[in-house]
Amino acid sequence: MSTTETRSAESLLAGLDDQQRMAAETLLGPVCLLAGAGTGKTRAITHRIAYGVASGVYPPGRVMALTFTSRAAGELRSRLRHLGAAGVSARTFHASALSQLNFFWPQVVGGTMPRLIDSKSRLLAQAAETIRLKVDTATLRDTAAEIEWRKVSRLSIEQYGAAAQSRTLPPAFTIDKAIALQQAYEDLKDERRQLDFEDVLLATAGMIEEEPRVAQQVREQYRFFVIDEYQDVSPLQHDLVKLWMGERNDLCVVGDASQTIYSFAGATPDYLLGFASAYDDAVVVRLEQNYRSTPGIIDAANRLMKGRPGALTLHPPTGAPVSSAAARPPLIDGFDSDTTEARAVAKAVADEIAEGTRPEDIAILFRINVQAAAIEAALNAQGVPYLVRGATRFFELREIKEALMMFKGASVSIVGEPLFKTVSDVLRSLGWTQEAPEGRGAVRDRWESLNALMGLAEQTPAGTTLKDFVDDLFERQAAQHEPTLSAVTIATLHSAKGLEWDSVHLVGLSEGLVPITYAKTEEAIDEERRLLYVGITRARRRLSLSWAATGTNTGGSFRPGQRQASRFLAELQR
Repeated sequence: MSTTETRSAESLLAGLDDQQRMAAETLLGPVCLLAGAGTGKTRAITHRIAYGVASGVYPPGRVMALTFTSRAAGELRSRLRHLGAAGVSARTFHASALSQLNFFWPQVVGGTMPRLIDSKSRLLAQAAETIRLKVDTATLRDTAAEIEWRKVSRLSIEQYGAAAQSRTLPPAFTIDKAIALQQAYEDLKDERRQLDFEDVLLATAGMIEEEPRVAQQVREQYRFFVIDEYQDVSPLQHDLVKLWMGERNDLCVVGDASQTIYSFAGATPDYLLGFASAYDDAVVVRLEQNYRSTPGIIDAANRLMKGRPGALTLHPPTGAPVSSAAARPPLIDGFDSDTTEARAVAKAVADEIAEGTRPEDIAILFRINVQAAAIEAALNAQGVPYLVRGATRFFELREIKEALMMFKGASVSIVGEPLFKTVSDVLRSLGWTQEAPEGRGAVRDRWESLNALMGLAEQTPAGTTLKDFVDDLFERQAAQHEPTLSAVTIATLHSAKGLEWDSVHLVGLSEGLVPITYAKTEEAIDEERRLLYVGITRARRRLSLSWAATGTNTGGSFRPGQRQASRFLAELQR
């Protein structure tokens, strides 16, 4: 190695802390980076790869960096290019598997690869017709999610039938119906020579398992693997990685068990937490120096996760000065209603912007999509631009559009009937019930949306006519102008993962929302705790948490005085 090469490689280690540097310099063998929120994990793994390339240990074309979203893969590629490692592949699991399947299918099976379906729900609807099964759109979406869970868990339809005993299915949808619909879906898909996204992973794994020459070619192409967000790996993805690697062990995994929030989709932190046991010679590096958040926010995050399996203890950079303001714990407020809470948060956001904070550096996060409506209305009233991330805007939801049209028609034909009765009758015709359906999924989301309209009707002043109520709804809809680029982000906690803002407002932190009503087991409650942890650790400088005593609850209609503060908030108090 020349002096120039040595200097170039060494420069890549400059600016890394001791633990990041250890991770970057450990280039061979099994390495596990337990990386807490805000500890610079992406910096550590990109500098590790670039250092391996610059020092001659890694041929760029033989390195594969895997992650879960196209956005994250794009960020890895961008950083690696900047660090001089442009030849390294950085892809999602699906993109990597799809590339291999396209290459090997003509050789192994013959002909071109089957076409990928773009919508499970559409094909499921056609499959339901073939077996004369009547299902609504929400049930189709939930069935699609069940198919995805079954496949990433590597279960046959028969094995799923046994596992489904402990899973929450859509209302009035029996296990026999679920199995029949899934089988009809698979039959129709095979008849049309199509694959879904999970089939891509399954077929790639199958080819490597069954065809030695495919396995040899794949393993010759890639030798060094880096996997980000390893706590989100499913059994199918874990098996595929093992097949890609063969007998080698040059694998670096990165993750944080405290950020496991997709267990319902098949993700498990077991592979991350069990890495050292799976590889006797594994090097485990803990990244716990948080560079993102103030000490007060870090302390809140640590309090929430104290004693939990795999939890890391975050701390500010060593020797960094700490002001009294930065050390202060996050503000926790209680309000009498969702509306009051939304208005207070919107006013606080407007004040922050007036004081010089850019709108794009502020986020308002909540548990479920339906909570966005009150926030949007309050921000509109304050004249604050915003964008909704990861969700269809409330008034763009199909069920809300249907309800508005039916309300409009009823306002012409029905006169003198109490508002509550008319709204209730319309919503019941669309599937709304007084009691919430069990479990999560599209059926539950649809109910939450319709229930929000019921809540608005219940909060309307006495004497309001149906026409006035409908006019108000359409005014709300019209106020949702297209956001500008410089805008406050409003998002669910799930869609906020991987992002960060200077100021974060966590709203709706009451029992029934965080934790959600259908989180009844200890495992489900723990997932809700981790979801709140993700929300807390999105904040850099300012964090506020709030809850409301009344509002449209997830477990029923609007009933004053029903809510209590989330059990988690008490743990955040000093």
